[in-house]
Amino acid sequence: MKKFQLNTDHLDKLDKRFYDICRATPLENPTIVSLNYPLLKEIGFSEVDLESDEFLGFLNGHYIASGSIPHASAYSGHQFGYFVPNLGDGRALNLGLNAGYHLQLKGSGLTKYSREGDGRAVLRSSIREYLISEAMHALGIPTTRALALISSDTTVYRQTPEKGAILLRASESWIRFGSFEFAYLGDKKLKNVTMLADYVLDESFAHLKELPNRYEELYFAIVDKTVDLIAHWQSVGFMHGVMNTDNMSIAGLSIDYGPFAFMERFKKDFVCNSSDYDGRYSFEAQPYIAQWNLGILLKPFSLIADESLMQSYLNTFLKKYKQKYYELMQTKLGLYKTLQDDKELIEGLLKAFESDEVDYTNFFYTLSTKDFESLSDLGSHVKDWMAEYKNRLTCEDIQQTQRLKTMRKTNPKYVLKNYMLQEAIEKAENSDYTLVNELLKIAQNPYAEHKEFERYSNTTKTDTAFTCSCSS
Repeated sequence: MKKFQLNTDHLDKLDKRFYDICRATPLENPTIVSLNYPLLKEIGFSEVDLESDEFLGFLNGHYIASGSIPHASAYSGHQFGYFVPNLGDGRALNLGLNAGYHLQLKGSGLTKYSREGDGRAVLRSSIREYLISEAMHALGIPTTRALALISSDTTVYRQTPEKGAILLRASESWIRFGSFEFAYLGDKKLKNVTMLADYVLDESFAHLKELPNRYEELYFAIVDKTVDLIAHWQSVGFMHGVMNTDNMSIAGLSIDYGPFAFMERFKKDFVCNSSDYDGRYSFEAQPYIAQWNLGILLKPFSLIADESLMQSYLNTFLKKYKQKYYELMQTKLGLYKTLQDDKELIEGLLKAFESDEVDYTNFFYTLSTKDFESLSDLGSHVKDWMAEYKNRLTCEDIQQTQRLKTMRKTNPKYVLKNYMLQEAIEKAENSDYTLVNELLKIAQNPYAEHKEFERYSNTTKTDTAFTCSCSS
């Protein structure tokens, strides 16, 4: 650990109102649950580092790496549609930058922004975020990453007593839509919004810095990255569950995983968050919520950029989203020519999914194998759709063998369904971390066969999908 260094020069670019320097409160008797070796090595940790007492101390917050200035960031946010001015990293500490990643401890204790919270994260939710971060990355979806996870003897109280944990996270940026909402507060809003925008340009959009209309272009780029992100979510059947503006990344990353889920038996209005009583963040609502959140972001940007130009660009969001979404879905279906009726074919498939209660991931994987004709047995609506699909394939020039091979690079055999994660959590709460690490291997290689875990590729037996609340 002596050679491992972090850079915090970026703090010099921000006013101190945007962050608070503080220290972690270490957990009692920490134990390593899992290490993401490839990413740890990429960031600069050596084999010797990972086996050292200093590294465990680093994960637990009491060993501070050279150059690190632990700090919590301030931000605001619209939570379930209502503005909350004072949020911030209530249980996270930013440590510094290395190899293009800002490292952060989540669950490391109280900060200035903890409000009514205890600054802790429980093992249950930490396992979920650790695994889903790497699963999303392997699926090619922009995301924050996870490097390591520890458990402890510290008791954290939620609905019941639970084990406290700390997750070491990594991201190219931790700036959120809510960071700009925070900058917009107070009597120095123009100065603070400008400062934050310049910081974001340096950090994530350096190619725009020298443009005369750089702030408009920055907003346009954030819109485009959000379009790409949401289209990818919808194409794989992913539901975030809490798309508050403080959970939306300026860099277009999936961030702050809570009550997420992958679609099992398809239901377009499915709500994975049991705390979302009104269904604000249902699966089908995600593109519209993303556009709404970008509208909230437009307000602070209007201090430094042309509001009418930004609004005009934002008005193209759904059109851009649909174009990207249909492109991704065509690839999943092995359609490499674009024909006029392809959108209707895709929409027809989703209706057939809902009518016949089809498992989303399992369907697309099977469609990518030589057994794809067996899908006609799933129900009458799918059978009718399959007839249309096979007729559509006659318009393609690609050979079936090559088409299926290409489709298997797009359609995973495995996604992390909530019941799988729950199995790993229950074992881990009894200090058995085997399944956590096995699911990590699956998450990092979702297109592989993993014959020993074949059961996880099957349609979920229960008719009731597993949901989670915001509690973590």
